[in-house]
Amino acid sequence: MSIKSVLISQPEPTNGNSPYSRLNRKYKIKVDYRPFIHVEGLTAKEVRAQKIDFSRFHNIVLTSRNAVDHFFRITEEMRFKVPDQTKYFCQSEAVAYYLQKYVVYRKRKIYVGNNSFRDLEATFVKFHKENFLVPSSGSLNPDIANTLDSFNISWQRAQLFKTVVSDLSDLSDVYYDVLVFFSPLGIESLFENFPDFKQNKTLIAVYGNTTEEAAVGKNLRIDIKAPTEVAPSMAMAIEKYIKG
Repeated sequence: MSIKSVLISQPEPTNGNSPYSRLNRKYKIKVDYRPFIHVEGLTAKEVRAQKIDFSRFHNIVLTSRNAVDHFFRITEEMRFKVPDQTKYFCQSEAVAYYLQKYVVYRKRKIYVGNNSFRDLEATFVKFHKENFLVPSSGSLNPDIANTLDSFNISWQRAQLFKTVVSDLSDLSDVYYDVLVFFSPLGIESLFENFPDFKQNKTLIAVYGNTTEEAAVGKNLRIDIKAPTEVAPSMAMAIEKYIKG
């Protein structure tokens, strides 16, 4: 089957020279972007109901840019001034870089992992007598929870935002050759918006094992998959399919 159109179930990258843009130029494929899910912040009332005393925590564990945004949003809404001596533990360089949107990097104690908090074990243990707060969505990656538990530190999760299904009703009469998914929630959104969705000739592309499991659970046929040894990225997987 030749591919002429692809729908990426994520926001459009700010980088105009993304791999998908190259697919568009090289193969004349129409590539559209539409987030199937989006993040909403919890209200101050909802956060207060969790009985979190922000003044107890001088160590903030940040797993994503959403966690950064909503930590500073909610503390401002609740009129809590984040102390200057607060230490930040960032899961990756990208998160640490984004943190500069809110704090002066050189004036803060910021510790950065290489996509894992395991890299910062010695630093976590150094402050084991202090409390750690982990801003998150409705659920925290079990690997992160298990890693923090293994450090024998006192930590608490604070749900500050949630991931919800986006309204896709305007796509009801739109057809794409390929639908690309990156999370189980994306699959959930497809069927919540279109309960009677029939795959027929539509190609389903999935990134990651949990996304694949969610798609198979909805009786979808998986046509394109990443990451693999030969296609570590979704753009490469799509190109591999095009080339046959």
